Amino acid sequence: MTLPSDPVLTVLLCAAAYLAGSVLFALHVSRLWKLPDPRALGSGNPGATNVYRTGGWPPALATLVLDAAKGWLPVWLAHASGLSVMAQAMVALFAVTGHMIPVFYHFKGGKGVATALGAGLALAPVTTLVMAAIWLLVMWRWRISALASLIAIISGPIISAFIEPKTLPLFGLLAILIVVRHRNNLIRLAQGRETGL
Repeated sequence: MTLPSDPVLTVLLCAAAYLAGSVLFALHVSRLWKLPDPRALGSGNPGATNVYRTGGWPPALATLVLDAAKGWLPVWLAHASGLSVMAQAMVALFAVTGHMIPVFYHFKGGKGVATALGAGLALAPVTTLVMAAIWLLVMWRWRISALASLIAIISGPIISAFIEPKTLPLFGLLAILIVVRHRNNLIRLAQGRETGL
């Protein structure tokens, strides 16, 4: 990958991506639908899965779309600005990191899967759509969101290596970040205690 073509714009978009990522839409959607705080349920993750458990599909889909959008928009802006693939990948990582350690919520955030989905669609749509298909298949078979997310994200570097190799470092880093964020889910999966939808 080439170096960022415009360092100043890259830094600005990375900062904007982090701030956008720091907005936990699960909390705002839950308030709008008058639902309990999703952080008080299940794994405590402020994401679409916990919103689904309290309010069903409409608020969960709204959360998913908004969390994906905050990953997609900064990366799309980086792409539209003509920044290099490396710069776009940096913007994507900052958006996902913002969701995981949000400045607006005492650095306690979510797992970053939906935000990674949005960022991936902007940067590497084919790889991301294949990963989404894997998520759907695993979810259809076992109905455990954490398992589906882990299998899909781990498959990312392998898929990107064949389809969109320039984005392999991004998917490798995303896989590490998201697997680490799922460490408690991994323990529960190993113990057979992870709950489904």
